Amino acid sequence: MIKNHGGNHQEITLKNGQLHVFANEEVFQNLDYKVYEMADNNLQIPRNVHMSYTPDAHVGVGTCIGTTAVWNMKDGFISPSIVGSDIGCGMRVHLTSLHRDDIQDKKLRRQMIQAIEKYVPANERDASYYQNIRVEKIVSEGIHGLPPQYVPDYYSPKNRRSLTHIEHAKFSYDTDYLDSIPEKMWSRAWKQVGTLGGGNHFCEIQSITIRDENREIAEKWGLFDGQVVVMIHSGSRAWGGMLGPKFIKDFRGAMDKWGIGTADPNLVFAPTDSEEGQRYLNLMYSALNYAVVNRHMIAYGVREGLRDVFGQDFEMTVLYDLMHNYALKEFHRGQPLLVHRKGTTRALPAGHFLNAEPYKETGHPALIPGSMGTSSYIMVGEMGGEKNFYSICHGAGRVRSRRATKELISVDQFASSMKVGTDEEVLVNQRTLESILDECPQAYKDVDQVIDSVVGAGLASVVAECRPMAVIKGV
Repeated sequence: MIKNHGGNHQEITLKNGQLHVFANEEVFQNLDYKVYEMADNNLQIPRNVHMSYTPDAHVGVGTCIGTTAVWNMKDGFISPSIVGSDIGCGMRVHLTSLHRDDIQDKKLRRQMIQAIEKYVPANERDASYYQNIRVEKIVSEGIHGLPPQYVPDYYSPKNRRSLTHIEHAKFSYDTDYLDSIPEKMWSRAWKQVGTLGGGNHFCEIQSITIRDENREIAEKWGLFDGQVVVMIHSGSRAWGGMLGPKFIKDFRGAMDKWGIGTADPNLVFAPTDSEEGQRYLNLMYSALNYAVVNRHMIAYGVREGLRDVFGQDFEMTVLYDLMHNYALKEFHRGQPLLVHRKGTTRALPAGHFLNAEPYKETGHPALIPGSMGTSSYIMVGEMGGEKNFYSICHGAGRVRSRRATKELISVDQFASSMKVGTDEEVLVNQRTLESILDECPQAYKDVDQVIDSVVGAGLASVVAECRPMAVIKGV
């Protein structure tokens, strides 16, 4: 049974509970039937308070990407499957004083890409970089655990944007749980600080166009038409990646012992107050700390690279940093709740008490990437977001698997979407488009339809559209 609440909001009655879907008619009609099977499995977890899909929803492992799922803290459940494998994956945007006209020359943009690549590797960095960073400090203290040279505004009494203009600079937890981390992982994690990773992770040079309806907010945030910004998408790398398989195995064993489960063996969960639940929650926070530091250090590397191009006075001001794969204790409707977001972005409206202090008045920037070659968006939450616990999309959302994309989409089609050979070409760091064909725009939903769904549902509105000019991707 489907109940249409209007405003791109459908409530679907499944066998095991209620699923809310926020999507316009075109997106809703094209949802894969498998997403409903996965939702019904997820709803078998007892005492669910809320479960929803944003318009970018698509099939994942155990749980769809694009899921918001909520339980009470007191008697609820934690699920690694509804957090996702890349714990703490998220977005970061930095502002520059450059205008798009300043970097229209393709030779200059190619120089920018090459300079950034010197400082921001895809997989592991050279051991000569960042030797004084200690992994035990950053996973325990987040950005506070970095040496001062990487957080130069830390001691500024009036301008500490590295700590204030982000969703969270530090997640506190019981660090005794770190004793269970294998020795080899500490070394690997150290080598990956400040690295992009592969898949859909990227660093993108973009130019923005402000939407008239939110121009006042944009100006308060320091945005202007034509401004060049840097958008970063990455997560907790191997540190978070190691926790997924480990806890899938541990949770399965515990679930067998308790005699609980669903039809999907990839969907695991445990009571938040169980030994397994507490171990996962605490180590998940360590991965969230790693993720925010990783994006901070990627941005640091981008700035160092662009200083080689534009001079040592070049600066990049952080606009915001936020996550879209995590579970977090939040207060909603007068009670403490554990909000899982797997491929969904928190978008708080003006005046909400959970906003970072600099964004209390306006609401914080919600950073939504498009697919490579298409627009990304900077949004702001609306009061109507309360009906979805202030969750919106995290991107365009895949419509084809990587394998299917390579079989169905040609390199020529990809090149056309990247405007190759024109003055508006979106430059990439890879030698051939074939090597990143599985990340072409045709692999993803139409991001404009996704954004239209969110806006039409009253969850958030657009502050600025960000058009790509140059992309750095790993493989």
